[in-house]
Amino acid sequence: MAQTKIDLIDLTVNTFHQALLAGELSSRELTQWYLDRIESVDRAGYGLNAIVTVNQDALAEADRADAALRETGQLSGPLHGVPVLVKDQAESKGIPTAFGNEVFAEYVPTRDAAVIERLREAGAVILAKTTMCDFAAGWFSSSSRSGHTRNAYDPSRDSGGSSAGSGAGLSANLGLLAVGEDTGGSIRIPASFNNVYGLRVTTGLVSRYGFSPLVHFQDTPGPMARTTQDLAVFLDAIAGYDPRDVFTATARHDLQVGKYAACLEQERGLAEFSVGVLETAFGDHGERSAEVNRVVRDAVAALQGAGAKLVPGLVIDDLSQWIGETSVYVRQSRADITGFLSGRDTPAQSFDEVHASGRFEPLNDLIDAIAGGPDEPDTDAERNRLLANQAEFSRLVVDLLARSEVDVIVYPTVQVVPPKHDELRAHLYSALTFPTNTVIASQSGLPALSMPVGFTADGLAVGMEVLAAPHAEATLLQFAAAWERLANPRKAPTLE
Repeated sequence: MAQTKIDLIDLTVNTFHQALLAGELSSRELTQWYLDRIESVDRAGYGLNAIVTVNQDALAEADRADAALRETGQLSGPLHGVPVLVKDQAESKGIPTAFGNEVFAEYVPTRDAAVIERLREAGAVILAKTTMCDFAAGWFSSSSRSGHTRNAYDPSRDSGGSSAGSGAGLSANLGLLAVGEDTGGSIRIPASFNNVYGLRVTTGLVSRYGFSPLVHFQDTPGPMARTTQDLAVFLDAIAGYDPRDVFTATARHDLQVGKYAACLEQERGLAEFSVGVLETAFGDHGERSAEVNRVVRDAVAALQGAGAKLVPGLVIDDLSQWIGETSVYVRQSRADITGFLSGRDTPAQSFDEVHASGRFEPLNDLIDAIAGGPDEPDTDAERNRLLANQAEFSRLVVDLLARSEVDVIVYPTVQVVPPKHDELRAHLYSALTFPTNTVIASQSGLPALSMPVGFTADGLAVGMEVLAAPHAEATLLQFAAAWERLANPRKAPTLE
């Protein structure tokens, strides 16, 4: 590996930039260090399997960043020279992009997704593409393109999905930041399972252009990071209006856009927050839930001990029924995926072609369910009933925030510990029965952040989800930053 006097484990953007400006570290040195680590940790050694494709131009991009700094003496942007991992759901010009599916293993886009464009404008180095399940249609890492991705804290367990490699790779220090994408929990589940921060933003805050869809009105790319400060800097770089994505019109009118890092400069203490605890989101799955509940309840007690105003015992009646009656994947995803593929020079032009080929991971049972979806969801009565339920569910959750007079609501990100790969092969869970709480925010259209809060007795990472009102990303970041100062919950894995 590249030699440097600086400890690069859990390096932050700010520390990296300080070292750059002081001449103590270059973007090339850091990029090479990550590339070496991908070889020693991801490909060999621990065998994390978080990286599906390395960008062959990564070192050249790093060299350009270093040359620009030498020439101007200034950073070219907020992510100058920062090596970033990108979920393989985002089209990347000149880099194979497979959307988690083996049919597209050789597909090389001729254009960048909007997020990639913004990363380049911010000065970032596109380091590698990360693993994901087929078309992001699942909660786990199982993929026809890349197999299983291991959990960074236990190689026998799953990393969570669908942003599997982004969560595990970020935690394992295979890159400085990671792009995820979240439809029902695909950022927050791997963030929880791998002891990092993951933010699902209000839909439309970040452009979806160039990302393969699953449910277009729930889909959103988003940032994943090892610290809240990095999360905020990252969000500043990728959020904003994009005329190619009409949903981002909302970002034009959000006065917080571009100011998320600045909002953390004025620290808010935990005593400034009112925190609701959603009791009905705690799991009752025996040993699989017991330690998760303990870790999250200990975190809640720590919040209260630090002065946060606690409002315990919040309830959403019939929560599981609400979740089932607002789930639209089966009625929407087939048409959305086909609409995306049909406009591209890809090996398959429709979801039906992929499904008929049988070339998808059979553990992703949602793929078979999606195959029965309608050609035209807009005129499908069942889809429209479920969509109307989403609007009603959103009003219910926002009203709960208001009636309870709380800034945020907290609960376990996922009700159970990360499953073992052998358990997944034995069909312990299906896509529509896995007990993840991330769908609460996804199916009510609200922003939510998963933050690390501790470990089980067996050393498995546990995340706590923090939910807020629409466009309250600054509140989520400030709350998570206050927790981070109190608990310092991030602990790098040993990868042995």
